[in-house]
Amino acid sequence: MGTTISNLIQDNEEGLHELQVQIGYQFNDLRLLQLSLVHSSFAFERLDDGRHNETQEFLGDAVLDLTVGYILFVRFPEMREGKLTRIRSALVNEQGLAERAREIDLGKYLLLGKGEDASNGRDKSSILSCAYEALVGALFLDGGYDEALTFVRRFFEPHIDQHQERLVSADAKSALQELLQERYNEGPEYVLVSEEGPAHARLFSISVNFRGESLGSGQASSKKEAEQQAARSALDSLQSNEA
Repeated sequence: MGTTISNLIQDNEEGLHELQVQIGYQFNDLRLLQLSLVHSSFAFERLDDGRHNETQEFLGDAVLDLTVGYILFVRFPEMREGKLTRIRSALVNEQGLAERAREIDLGKYLLLGKGEDASNGRDKSSILSCAYEALVGALFLDGGYDEALTFVRRFFEPHIDQHQERLVSADAKSALQELLQERYNEGPEYVLVSEEGPAHARLFSISVNFRGESLGSGQASSKKEAEQQAARSALDSLQSNEA
């Protein structure tokens, strides 16, 4: 017999309280917070209705794009659009979001299936980044745009100040797109070569192609990160050919 979100709130009362203190926000509807912590592997094993955090993740992704974009727009009014886009992409990519998740020890509060938990799922960047997006989605649903913006400001602004130049160079996809557009007035194409492993532990292999040839490849637990790796590989190859 499965369980419900309401039951989980009762079972995890102490952890939910800790997390709210950690993020500096008190939820009006704890169901939103609890759901943001439910990974699909746990939902399939334990929840009656099978609901998990991926819908809130979808919303949180959009909220992060908007709030981080607004923060950068206000902070750097003279900066060109391409550079702003690269900084935002580096802040909200899988690795950047996993870093923010680790800052608040988000992995400690996640509900994972037995297999995912046993395979160190609490520290997987793909799982942490998705849960972080789901948490932002929950914040937006519970408190509206202003509360979401306050949260994002608190945890992202210090990294914008400290690592501006690193952030610009971290988004390999945008850098490769710009380079090829500038030289050839064409962009690259990302092709899914293979997808392996069970649903909770997928491994994606991506090739980045240009004019029928592969420039580089990448492999990761999410398509986004595999594309970034492929783009980095392509940039390294193009730069070494120029040397």
